[in-house]
Amino acid sequence: MNWIQKKVVLRPKPRGFHLVTGELLEHLPELHSLRVGLAHFFIQHTSASLSLNENADPSVRTDMEAHFNKIVPENAPYFEHIYEGADDMPAHIKAVMIGPSLSLPITDGRLNLGTWQGIYLCEHRNRGGARKVVVTIWGSTD
Repeated sequence: MNWIQKKVVLRPKPRGFHLVTGELLEHLPELHSLRVGLAHFFIQHTSASLSLNENADPSVRTDMEAHFNKIVPENAPYFEHIYEGADDMPAHIKAVMIGPSLSLPITDGRLNLGTWQGIYLCEHRNRGGARKVVVTIWGSTD
């Protein structure tokens, strides 16, 4: 069994849900040598999250953003944590709701995703900047 761990820095994205499967895989050529395994993706931020969802129709991502903005609005009168901007506390809540990590199976050198599945960076800040994802891969080459 082989262990691989690396930090991938995703390019800055505007607020919203972004398909980043390809961007992550660009940094993981070692994955191709594994017959079977597990890839764990962990985002090192409290105002962004990772999710797995629709990879084909971009309207799913815009609908997700609209829905999360409706259920966690900016400038709610009960927020106390407001000194980092109106988008900050909602970003923390959204990150808790979606979560910081994904564990995905590896089969024959590829992430074993469903036909319509892709990895999302869920950027909850207006200008979150580059986001760091620690990827830990465990698997067998035989």
